[in-house]
Amino acid sequence: MPELKALNVGPSGIEIVYERFGDPGAPPVVLIMGAGGQLINWPEGFCRELVERGLQVIRFDNRDVGRSTFFTDAPRPDFAAAFAGDLSSAAYSLSDMAADTVGLLDVLGIARAHIVGASMGGAIGQMIAIEHPDRTASLTSIMSTTGEPGVAEGNFAPFAKLGGPPQEREAFIEWHVSTMRIAASPVLEFDLAGAVERAGRIFDRGYDPSGMQRQGMAVLATGDRTSRLRTVQAPTLVLHGSEDILCDISGGRATAAAIPGAEFVVVEGMAHGFPWQLWPVLATYIADHVARASQKGAGSAMGSSSVS
Repeated sequence: MPELKALNVGPSGIEIVYERFGDPGAPPVVLIMGAGGQLINWPEGFCRELVERGLQVIRFDNRDVGRSTFFTDAPRPDFAAAFAGDLSSAAYSLSDMAADTVGLLDVLGIARAHIVGASMGGAIGQMIAIEHPDRTASLTSIMSTTGEPGVAEGNFAPFAKLGGPPQEREAFIEWHVSTMRIAASPVLEFDLAGAVERAGRIFDRGYDPSGMQRQGMAVLATGDRTSRLRTVQAPTLVLHGSEDILCDISGGRATAAAIPGAEFVVVEGMAHGFPWQLWPVLATYIADHVARASQKGAGSAMGSSSVS
């Protein structure tokens, strides 16, 4: 699938690189990846599973990753100051990243889409549902949380031992695969060959840890979304892995509790990633949710038409 570039996207006027799978007439599903993750972190095999279930899939590089616009002239993130309440070093917020996604929909001529986000991407998806409800056909929040302090705290100690990402390609691949092993499910076989191949592509497409830092600061700048999530009207599915050590399952529970009518599903064996063994399971959950939301939307439209 060829990569395409959208120009002058959203209020920030950035460039976004994206890929589009499936029938352009099928229900559009927009996949939003987490902090530091590129569009290829949504496995192509998983995207194909969604397409096989009758969906159109769009995956893209968020700002500050891969081949989309990098905010290299922004201030250096000061996390110590941010945790003390000074957010002046934040270059942008999750609202800006949500506007990027909506801007991409504008470029593609898509009025409403089914929003699927993972980790930080789940938080961006939540902001789309909060701030752009007319563009949100449904929301699926995966391995994410509400931003409430003390909820979904992860165990990052094993990652600290690895240090920062190396700048040499082979060393980077080894480092990245090690991070994936730590985050991976302890009960499902780890796809070493796939992890090595993806790590090399991540390096080749453009990896800059400062971009991930700016994205992390955006999460802090946005803060707790709990009260605003109570206003979400889009049909919502919350998926969370039973083995997630990076975003504790309490984050999924809190998200589902905050959004009226949200469905919460614990995916057994899943950690903080998309192992091939679970692609059919996850794709089926999402496709079924999209189908239900589409039927509900059609029913609402018919009801409105009959009243008028």
